Amino acid sequence: MFEAVEELIGEHADLEKRLADPAVHADQREARRLNKRYAELTPVITAYRAWKQAGDDIETARELAQDDPDFVDEVKELEQGREQLTDRLRLLLVPRDPSDDKDVILEVKAGEGGEESALFAGDLLRMYLRYAERIGWKAEIIDSNESDLGGYKDVQVAIKARGTIEPGQGVWARLKYEGGVHRVQRVPATESQGRIHTSAAGVLVTPEAEEVEVEIGPNDLRIDVYRSSGPGGQSVNTTDSAVRITHLPTGIVVSCQNEKSQLQNKEQALRILRSRLLAAAQEEAEREASDARRSQVRTVDRSERIRTYNFPENRISDHRVGFKAYNLDQVLDGELDPVIQACVDADAAAKLAAAG
Repeated sequence: MFEAVEELIGEHADLEKRLADPAVHADQREARRLNKRYAELTPVITAYRAWKQAGDDIETARELAQDDPDFVDEVKELEQGREQLTDRLRLLLVPRDPSDDKDVILEVKAGEGGEESALFAGDLLRMYLRYAERIGWKAEIIDSNESDLGGYKDVQVAIKARGTIEPGQGVWARLKYEGGVHRVQRVPATESQGRIHTSAAGVLVTPEAEEVEVEIGPNDLRIDVYRSSGPGGQSVNTTDSAVRITHLPTGIVVSCQNEKSQLQNKEQALRILRSRLLAAAQEEAEREASDARRSQVRTVDRSERIRTYNFPENRISDHRVGFKAYNLDQVLDGELDPVIQACVDADAAAKLAAAG
């Protein structure tokens, strides 16, 4: 595996040279592409140089140890350090998800459980908004359908990174593990006898697609307009500003009613549609790929529950990776990183095992 790094060193040097040329930056799209690739390669090159230097240091220490026994312990320490560098380098060389640096559209939908499920969907929405705030991302609610008690029947949020993105720290790289069924166990606000109920909400996360990534033909869409409505069917708009778009080739339907104008709602609906079409294309490609190259975490069936939020015990459990913690209140306040990191680590371990 490490032999391939020599080629990457040449590519890295070439990128560095090209990025130093002012003419390259006249094309901002190309400059961003080159910068992205340079940022991806830099940790690999840095780790590889450290790994090679550690090998040289071990050889030197071994030679010295032949004459001076004091160097024997140093050899052991250097060998342990190089093993750690080897593991890091192997992990860096595992093929990355090409969408890792993308922004996402995250959707939360109430499931079985009526108003309690809608209230839980609202809790999940606040958790993701708080998490985005902690990380420094920008979150924008694209569309929402509120319930009578202040929860959400469904809500779509665009979450975007700000500034330079470190490899592996993009919005999709972190939030892609949130897709699936989330289950809650608690005493609902509507329960008068204090009994614990179980309900669920679904989360769908898709990388946000740029227009150039998804081609939508003018005859592929059916666009319907209608009057927006609020909780309980109360009209909130006296004009037909809400938009429903049906993608005829796939049957995917998206709608948006939050904006005041029909044009704005159409643009927001198209954002959601593009992200769903990109996700569908990527899932199809995953199905065609060999099992050895697919992440065990990412291929969990979306219909399976992925996580349980147990309020009486203040416990959160991720069933895919065996993660469990008793700080549910803090997680719902946006401290989601340990839960996500457990999924990231399991994903990395699966990829390393597949790579041999």
